[in-house]
Amino acid sequence: MSNTKCEIVKSVGIDIGTTTTQLVISRLTVKNIAPGTLVPRMQITDKTVEYKSEVHFTPIKEDNLIDVESVFQLVNAEFKRAGISPQEIDTGAVIITGETAKKENAKRISHQVAGFAGDFVVATAGGKLEAIIAGKGSGASDYSRKNYCTVANIDIGGGTANVGIYKNGKAIDSCCINVGGRLLQVSKDTKRVENITEPMKNILSDCGLTAEHNEAADLSKITRISRRMAQVITECISSADLSDLSKSLLLSKALRLDYDIDAVMVSGGVADYVYHEDFHVDKATNLIEVTKYGDIGPMLGYQVRIALCAHGYKLLSPTETIRATVIGAGSQTVDVSGSTILVNDEILPMKNIPVAIPFQEEMHLDEEYISRNIIQSIDNFFEEESLENIAIALQHEEYLSFNDINVLARGIVKGTEKLRRAGLPLILVIEQDLGKVMGQTIKFINRDANVICIDQVKVNEGDYVDIGKSIAGGTVVPVIIKTLVFETKQRDI
Repeated sequence: MSNTKCEIVKSVGIDIGTTTTQLVISRLTVKNIAPGTLVPRMQITDKTVEYKSEVHFTPIKEDNLIDVESVFQLVNAEFKRAGISPQEIDTGAVIITGETAKKENAKRISHQVAGFAGDFVVATAGGKLEAIIAGKGSGASDYSRKNYCTVANIDIGGGTANVGIYKNGKAIDSCCINVGGRLLQVSKDTKRVENITEPMKNILSDCGLTAEHNEAADLSKITRISRRMAQVITECISSADLSDLSKSLLLSKALRLDYDIDAVMVSGGVADYVYHEDFHVDKATNLIEVTKYGDIGPMLGYQVRIALCAHGYKLLSPTETIRATVIGAGSQTVDVSGSTILVNDEILPMKNIPVAIPFQEEMHLDEEYISRNIIQSIDNFFEEESLENIAIALQHEEYLSFNDINVLARGIVKGTEKLRRAGLPLILVIEQDLGKVMGQTIKFINRDANVICIDQVKVNEGDYVDIGKSIAGGTVVPVIIKTLVFETKQRDI
């Protein structure tokens, strides 16, 4: 591809969530932005969402597992409606989120769907990773970057509310709360209670209420439990002194809250009813409207708005609500690393490695500070018992002396101890041209460390990277950077 030519890439995103499954097809324009005769640098210069599928209820079998065949039927039908064949798709992402990510066959279905077409990012997203992805899709990350502020994005689905905190465009904290619109399910036809989840039983008990299967749905009861769930969400983003109910509903560590939240944005299926003015005016007292989806999501959204506004938060309107988690999927820019690298071909190639950026602003050359930030960035993606490969990105631009590199290396070794204990390699992606010396220094500090250290590669929070086997006599490795693609416009309400 020359400097003047563009390439059009077809991208698909598939989101299989607790409540809904959907597909989005995007058209990406990829262009070489490097001037003159410099090494090509590919970048997305335009993105257009060409097709948004219907929002389908996620098919779950009687044994509470994902119905694989039904998911494939949905995906096939949507490709046909879009007028495009899977063979025409160049790239994409399959994201399994919320309670669905816990189903026993979640990973199997993600890989099967990913193999359906193209070269896909595949992520079974726990609450922390889902919070980060949703905040990019809703526009919270972009708003915080453009306005130099801290924004909390609350992505509320059927089973969980995932909170991502963004400061100046970077994810700095996250948590996952067992609160969602389908914790209590109501028959759309008979208006009787069909399912009461374990978290809902805790909420009912906290409210001094009871509920039985097949009892008539009670609007006053739905209002009280929805109000209590909204209070839990607000409490989790505003207070370090959590109630017993909030503690019981947290599925991750609580937010650190060592920062001030300037604004809040809400995404996910429930979010439509945070911003649904007509519902607020005359439908919130109508049982038919409240339970129109077979759950209590509309009332939860209504109560979340009341709780956030009562707390005095500035409420922002997202670019996307229900489609925030994966509104477009997968741009790929193919590049090569710098020539001063340290890799181990025995464990390459590696695919779909999420990228964490531990130093959101200025990096202080202090071993404890470096270690603490790396631990936190890993924790934002994975619980310790579910650790997977992750790449640590270093974007420090200032000159580093050998002593500086030694301090940085010691902090990295200390901060990635849990990865080594889990038998995972230490993967570093460095923007500066110092991959080999950094890798060698780490090996000197801990000779048993399995290190992949590449440089002259620029990535962003939420990207995924593929790293191929070394080429050109072992001097460079091919690198594919995969970025989930989202719309970025938003407005105040």
